Amino acid sequence: MTALAHDSMEGRRFGTPGETRAARFIAARLREAGLQAGGDSGYFQRLPVAMTSRRTRLPGGEERVRTAPAMLPSFADLDTVPLERRLTSANVLGVLRGADPALASEVVIVGAHYDALGIRTPVNGDSIVNGADDDGSGVVAVMEAARIVAAGPRPKRTILFAAFTGEESGIFGARWYSQHPIVPLEKHAADLEVEMIGRPDSAAGGPGKAWLTGYERSTMGPTLAAAGLPVIADPRPAMRFFERSDNIVLARLGVVAHTFSSYNMHTEYHTVNDEVEFVDFDHMTAMINLLAKAVVTIANGPRLEWNPGGKP
Repeated sequence: MTALAHDSMEGRRFGTPGETRAARFIAARLREAGLQAGGDSGYFQRLPVAMTSRRTRLPGGEERVRTAPAMLPSFADLDTVPLERRLTSANVLGVLRGADPALASEVVIVGAHYDALGIRTPVNGDSIVNGADDDGSGVVAVMEAARIVAAGPRPKRTILFAAFTGEESGIFGARWYSQHPIVPLEKHAADLEVEMIGRPDSAAGGPGKAWLTGYERSTMGPTLAAAGLPVIADPRPAMRFFERSDNIVLARLGVVAHTFSSYNMHTEYHTVNDEVEFVDFDHMTAMINLLAKAVVTIANGPRLEWNPGGKP
């Protein structure tokens, strides 16, 4: 956590050198866990991204040019962009092959986005949005769950441990993966995204307890509850968290996909104050162990399904 949320990562903004350093760090951890590389370039699944400009007209008639990163349809399109406008970004993918001959062709994703918001206008001399809880905590959970699960009995289904890029900029990484999955999407049994588990949430029951977005939409939540895991329904459905993370891309394409969290609505969210010093590591340790058990439960259990009307 201290590495991912360090000032040297420059806030891990999408397409920046700081984000690239974070990607290399994550890939090294997945390699150490013994996972197979799942990208097109080792552990990296590269994205065709570039800075683009768009003109908008203000109410008074004045035109404004807005520059922002964009994901292009293909690398052939990227070849048409001047070099100085091209960006470097990638998903980081590690694969743990399933042990059951009948189920190993099915994939369970456990993922988190590793980008944050970069460098902003200084507040009390601090300009870096370190993204410790959002979503350094989720990325650490993915890396540690990979280590835990890989060291134990091999699950029946294949598990893809994924650090997605660009969630804060337009869910770019999850969108690119959905178009270029490691196996066809219909072979994806589930997706469990991890968001903001660095602090306990009293609404979930306190330390070591999690909530799941869209709990009522599928059989995922009840499956985890039946296994005795302390995961409850999202206590704040009005916030629409189900639609605000990488899971929504895959859910709309039919994959049973939810987000696992303990976000307690703290005010450091998306600010320069989202620092490691506020992380509750006892709680986070319990959450990581809970996540590892949840992933193994899903990978070894019956195929999850959407409830009637649950698929977005």
